[in-house]
Amino acid sequence: MDYKERWEQLIHTLTERFSQGEELDVSGVLFLIGVQEKGDINQKFKKDQKIDLLHIALCRVLEPYGFYKYEGIDEEGWPHYSLVEKLPDLKSGEQSILIKQAILQYFEESGYFD
Repeated sequence: MDYKERWEQLIHTLTERFSQGEELDVSGVLFLIGVQEKGDINQKFKKDQKIDLLHIALCRVLEPYGFYKYEGIDEEGWPHYSLVEKLPDLKSGEQSILIKQAILQYFEESGYFD
């Protein structure tokens, strides 16, 4: 299965499971990853916390690429990452592909595609 097919399969499955009819986009998938990494799936998040969840997810999926390093969890249970290497200057399409590939790798590592 190639990258595009795996991405479409992931989006289809996550949309069916977590969305109320509207297809998830990259931000929606990152939000789900952020909630998973935070570990508090039943919490209602405020707007600023939702932005933090997206940041956590982005750091987590880009960590294997060497851009971020996991630092630990703070007293409120929020994961923290530090920037190791600045992301390269990419065109919008290239950035989207990198993020999608990183998301797919995250789900592969969790055994999702097994």
